[in-house]
Parts: sequence; structure tokens; C-alpha cells
Amino acid sequence: MVKHTPRKRFSQNFLIDPQIIAEIIHAIRPSSGDRLIEIGPGLGALTRPLLQIVDHLHAIEIDRDIVKQLRLEFPEEKLTIHSADALKFDFSQLGNRLRIIGNLPYNISTPLLFHLSRFCSYIADMHFMLQKEVVERMVAFPSTPDYGRLSVMLQNYFEMEQILMVPAESFRPVPKVQSAIVRMRPLAQTIIPAEQDSLFSKIVSSAFSQRRKTLRNTLRDYLMPEDFDALALDSGLRAENLSIVQYARIVNYLVKVP
Repeated sequence: MVKHTPRKRFSQNFLIDPQIIAEIIHAIRPSSGDRLIEIGPGLGALTRPLLQIVDHLHAIEIDRDIVKQLRLEFPEEKLTIHSADALKFDFSQLGNRLRIIGNLPYNISTPLLFHLSRFCSYIADMHFMLQKEVVERMVAFPSTPDYGRLSVMLQNYFEMEQILMVPAESFRPVPKVQSAIVRMRPLAQTIIPAEQDSLFSKIVSSAFSQRRKTLRNTLRDYLMPEDFDALALDSGLRAENLSIVQYARIVNYLVKVP
């Protein structure tokens, strides 16, 4: 058993509830031949039961003390530990049909999700434990309070669903927030073509930069009144009222405008 004092700078909260661990494993449904990657194995709460099922597991861990202890506990032929920052890790080096799991540190969850979206073509699915509010934003529908930039950007790449609630008492130390498990499956084809990613990101960021303002204000650097007319889009709407398909229409329109 790995012993470790949680470090605030890594936003470490370790899962300790055996019932929740069993439910997570059941939700993932790992098979022996899966190419499984665990981000932030921590004390090995998920690592141990996973290694009883899969032939081999990759783990990405930034805390060198944890890396050292995990290497002492698990043989290399079963567990390959990458001592690295997941935010900078090249997941493509691990092959295709990757199944990625993890209890993601709250302080880096959003940038890490955006980083992982770059590797969609290599990923089969992902199961992450995240702050409940983050998961609710990820899966939110247009015209709801939780719908925002994170919803739009990630829904361009993934089909997502919240599958399990995790109470704060399931961790040590006990966090001040509730957690949830989200399942993410890459779409067969992104809604926005890859070559338009940069413009898409700028449009969505601008639209949500001031949530209470209308699109005629937030997108005035991109769309004139006649452009809204050409798009058959009400300029009096706010960013949260538009679906990702409507954002795609704006991007496509701007690409074609001379």
C-alpha cells in the first residue's frame, strides 16, 4: 500500500471508498487486452483492481514520491509509470484505441480536458472523476445555467454523460466539493473541422466573454447586422442560447466571407 501525505500544490484528494471504487470499475468495464491509461494513480485505489483485470496498465503521475512508491509495489511488466505532467504528455505515443481514466486534480481539470481533445483520433473512451459542477457544465444543454464555453468546446469533440455521483466523504482529505464520474466518447467526426479550430475557439470565447450581453455586442468584431440576417440569427440572443451547430454555422459563414 502506497503511503503519502496529500500535497495541496498538486490538488491531491485520494479515493478511499471501496464501494465507489467497485462502482467505477464496473462502469469502465475494462477487458484484459485494453490499452488503458490512468492519469494520476495516486495511492493506487483504482490501479490495483484494474491490474487484476488488464494485462498491462500505463499510469501518468507528476508526484515523484508517488512514482517511486508505485514502482516499488508493481512490476514493470504490469505497470508502466510515466513520470510526467499530463498537461504536457503526448498521448499519441501510447498507440490507438486508448481508454483513459483518472481522478483529475480540480486545479487542472479544464486545461487537461482541452489538451486531451487534441488526441481524439487515438482515444476510444475516457472516464474521469471531476468536480460535480464541472461535469454538469460539460454535459449541459443550450439555454440552461450550466451551458457555457466548456460545454460548447468539448461537445465539438465528445459525446458525454454523467454516470455516477461520488460523495466528498469518499476521499482523503475530504474536499469541499462533490464529485461525479463522466464518460466521454470521441465523436466519429468533429462538428467543426480541425482547420477551423482556432476561429471556433475565438468565436466561442468572445460570445461567452460577457454572458449577460447579447451576441450583437459580444460578436461585433466578427458579425455585422447584415451578417446576422444572412445567418437568420437573432442578434438579441445571448451566447448560452446557441447550440454548437449554430456556432458551427457562424464559423462556416465567416470562413466563406471574402
